[in-house]
Amino acid sequence: MHNSMKIIAAAGALLLVAGCTQETQNKLGRALQNWTGTNGVLEIYAGDKLVRRFIEIDKLTTATATQGSGSRPYRFGYGVFDENLNMRKDPGEKKVYFEVSDYSTPYVFFENPYE
Repeated sequence: MHNSMKIIAAAGALLLVAGCTQETQNKLGRALQNWTGTNGVLEIYAGDKLVRRFIEIDKLTTATATQGSGSRPYRFGYGVFDENLNMRKDPGEKKVYFEVSDYSTPYVFFENPYE
């Protein structure tokens, strides 16, 4: 009986998610990703030159307005400032808060392929 209850619960959850809007599905996906965590890397460029890198980022979050429901034009998070750009946390490199504006220099956020 336990297996059939699990199947019914899983089918119900699937139907519930299928009935959600795309935005709601995206929010659920982000919540799951935030819960499971990632090993993100954020690289910031000046032209074609890499000038800053943050590693071991759990999530990159879009800021939301304090009044209303709109989003703000920047992302923020916490990550290790990779001062020497070697993709490793070295002695003295610490976890810091950062913000990246949508209007500033180009940036790339990706999961660390080396770990």
